[in-house]
Amino acid sequence: MQISSSSFITKFTNLHMVRSTSDHHQWRHNYNLKQLFVPNLSVSNSQHLPLNQSVAAIVFGGGSDSELYPLTKTRSKGAIPIAANYRLIDAVISNCINSGITKIYAITQFNSTSLNSHLSKAYSGFGLGKDRFVEVIAAYQSLEDQGWFQGTADAIRRCLWVFEEFPVTEFLVLPGHHLYKMDYKMLIEDHRRSRADITIVGLSSVTDHDFGFGFMEVDSTNAVTRFTIKGQQDLISVANRTATRSDGTSSCSVPSAGIYVIGREQMVKLLRECLIKSKDLASEIIPGAISEGMKVKAHMFDGYWEDVRSIGAYYRANMESIKSYRFYDRQCPLYTMPRCLPPSSMSVAVITNSIIGDGCILDKCVIRGSVVGMRTRIADEVIVEDSIIVGSDIYEMEEDVRRKGKEKKIEIRIGIGEKSRIRRAIVDKNARIGKNVMIINRDNVEEGNREAQGYVIREGIIIILRNAVIPNDSIL
Repeated sequence: MQISSSSFITKFTNLHMVRSTSDHHQWRHNYNLKQLFVPNLSVSNSQHLPLNQSVAAIVFGGGSDSELYPLTKTRSKGAIPIAANYRLIDAVISNCINSGITKIYAITQFNSTSLNSHLSKAYSGFGLGKDRFVEVIAAYQSLEDQGWFQGTADAIRRCLWVFEEFPVTEFLVLPGHHLYKMDYKMLIEDHRRSRADITIVGLSSVTDHDFGFGFMEVDSTNAVTRFTIKGQQDLISVANRTATRSDGTSSCSVPSAGIYVIGREQMVKLLRECLIKSKDLASEIIPGAISEGMKVKAHMFDGYWEDVRSIGAYYRANMESIKSYRFYDRQCPLYTMPRCLPPSSMSVAVITNSIIGDGCILDKCVIRGSVVGMRTRIADEVIVEDSIIVGSDIYEMEEDVRRKGKEKKIEIRIGIGEKSRIRRAIVDKNARIGKNVMIINRDNVEEGNREAQGYVIREGIIIILRNAVIPNDSIL
């Protein structure tokens, strides 16, 4: 059994504050005057500067994705809870901090309220100077651009005026919904050593879920000669395939992780001069850069990596977090929002191979191979197996239920009621599971939409919707 503690992993001393985009309008003019006295940073002399001065990270919060519905019904992909105490975006932000990259921009748009709130609370108030921050850049409209962001490239193009405030030499572009642990210092060093214009992280091994960001043909010098977005079956058939080129050299096709290091000058040239109408990085900018003759290199990564882009991937990532994904590395801790929650309380509970978040109240229950999120209440004689209980935003006492019951006819507390059984399911936040409820997918349904009844089925996994109420004695 693993009981995570946010008080241990939220200790953080290297970050300053979260700023909003509007702050720039107050000091942008003065800062531009200061830039006149900033020395020019070329690729050669940037190799002698620490990453917190020469690299800025651009993290995308995630767009709309029907494959993760209903988890994305009210939140973006990066804000989805993971492994009891965290949000998906915490893994990416923590990789940046642990790698010494402390200029971090988070671009958000779709269902961004929860994500913006989390980033603002989790990474603010550490007061070590203006050069260290996590800055949320929410989608905006202006006199020049009346619409919302149309893609990753369009978002970066429209935010270049923000990114150019600091004289960095490279941008590290990252999806915010991937789960992995990577030292970006090695990636940046490889990029600079090869004097590449763009470096793309490739995945050394392919599984059935490693195809969301296309694939690249890489020659014996790690140069990327071709980059395309293909369908799942096409990608699987060519991934890691070795071929002989017309000039006699060999090349292989590997999937992209969607992680890019792009030189500052090259980014500006591509977005403002060469490909001014392109909207997407993977499908347009990267192939366009190769066509323009830019030097594009591959950096291979062979560690654990999960693109959490579907319900199945999300379920798998949580199950892997129990045994494989290491949250307890002192050298590379996982940061998240500090919370003043009490330790979890357990009364004769039997818990095996599970992760229990902070502040849970577990009565005489059995929990096997499951992830139980913060503030979860599980009553007597409940059995939870191979499931994800996301948790609750509040504690709800019996007197609260009685008071609300008179007003809204609510008779079931937030949490899991007595004698219920849950197997291979995802229970989203603040769900109310009554007494003697069976959530077991009795009919082995693969796909089903029962939103009116408070749940859906995706890939054979029952998902109880956020704030749903499942009456006593229900069988799902």
